[in-house]
Amino acid sequence: MTILGAGRGRRGHPIRHRLEYVMVMLIRGAVRVFPHRWVIRMGDTLGRLFHCFDRRRRVTALANVKAAFPMRSDVECRAIVRGAFTNLGRHVLHLLRFDTMGVEQMMTLVEFEGEERVEQSLASGQAVMYFAGHFGFWELQIMAHAARFEPILMVARTLDNPFLEAMIERLRTRVGTRVISRKGAVRRLLRGLYEHQSVGLMIDQHIQDRSAVTVKFFNRPASTTSTIAVLAMRAGVPIIPVFALPLAGGRYRMIYEAPIEQPDPDHPDAARVLTQRCTDVLEMYVRRYPELWLWMHRRWRVADVPDRSPDPERSDIT
Repeated sequence: MTILGAGRGRRGHPIRHRLEYVMVMLIRGAVRVFPHRWVIRMGDTLGRLFHCFDRRRRVTALANVKAAFPMRSDVECRAIVRGAFTNLGRHVLHLLRFDTMGVEQMMTLVEFEGEERVEQSLASGQAVMYFAGHFGFWELQIMAHAARFEPILMVARTLDNPFLEAMIERLRTRVGTRVISRKGAVRRLLRGLYEHQSVGLMIDQHIQDRSAVTVKFFNRPASTTSTIAVLAMRAGVPIIPVFALPLAGGRYRMIYEAPIEQPDPDHPDAARVLTQRCTDVLEMYVRRYPELWLWMHRRWRVADVPDRSPDPERSDIT
């Protein structure tokens, strides 16, 4: 999932695609010249508009929040949902703001915590696998990480709007990050790891392919990709969680958590165990800052998908 994409089924609407692109470019121009406090207000307004007019996602988000936090009141749950929409609006505008900056200027706004964990892993000469979720400022962390350490390989969905797709790919790759297509992605990622190229994946989307395993996320079964676990164990590389949090004054903090402890590779369910451990770290952050997670998508749909043994050679990564 991305934050600048159009909805499904719009590939046949070139006029709409152009209008959407023009609108985004106009907003980008405004973000470039307005003071940061205005950008924050614009982001808040954009988020409130999303919340007001996108009833389907608003209803989905509220149902998800209530299921995740059954002890919280309706008022508290609705406040989390509004905060999630506001964070999304800010994320969009902050991403466009970063696009107007040089790399050095961009990095003056980012501080790092736990970077020694990355440095230690890279100093050993091995690749690293990173995972995140649609949490905080996830698109910004792709650029900040590459500028601070090294570019990564990543897989991302293609947007329906080809103009916005080209723009966001440029944003992601401006500091060297390589975005690869889903077709044949697993083999390319594994080859990259063997060649000491680090890899980044998202682990919080509903998965329907052969890599899917069922883990608990907020005490509910969730179909989740096991690709990161299988690749890490096969290549013998560490998995480091990374999260980007907003700070006051338009600044951001990149947090690198300790590498995930990996189970015995001979464990009969090692991929599921490791996937659960990764999911547990993401859940810990979402519980701390629930307004920073993207509650709007249908994450819990296990009944739709039979649980399969992970087979990354035949998986589709999202």
